[in-house]
Amino acid sequence: MENYTFTSHSEAETKNFAYNLASKLNIGDVIVLTGDLGSGKTKFTEGFLKYFGLDNEISSPTFTIVNEYKNKDITIYHFDVYRLEDVNEFYAIGGDEYFSSGISLIEWGELIKEALPNDYIQITFERDNLDDNIRYIHVNIPETKKEI
Repeated sequence: MENYTFTSHSEAETKNFAYNLASKLNIGDVIVLTGDLGSGKTKFTEGFLKYFGLDNEISSPTFTIVNEYKNKDITIYHFDVYRLEDVNEFYAIGGDEYFSSGISLIEWGELIKEALPNDYIQITFERDNLDDNIRYIHVNIPETKKEI
């Protein structure tokens, strides 16, 4: 697994980082977003969706578990699994069936780890203790995705 950290100094840098990452992904890729509230997951998602021309569509999936964003070429599935009781609830909604038909962004995905494919990309957001604008974006990419 390849690990690296990107230091973002602004919301714009976080969005740009996500935009660039999105350009390298394909249908079937699964990205798990982890971090405290306000750590940058939503801004990342906005930048990610912008690459596909879907940035004006974003809404929080907090109360719906998953939002689907579609353009003519691809579907992005944006999950928030924080409110699920356990991984069985994820299976019950057919969550794992989404993985092969689009790109999946999963907030709080560590809660359903056993349902995730082996080659998911883990992105952890961390705030800087001294500067409110700085975020450390830790990226773990599996060996099978080295080209990213």
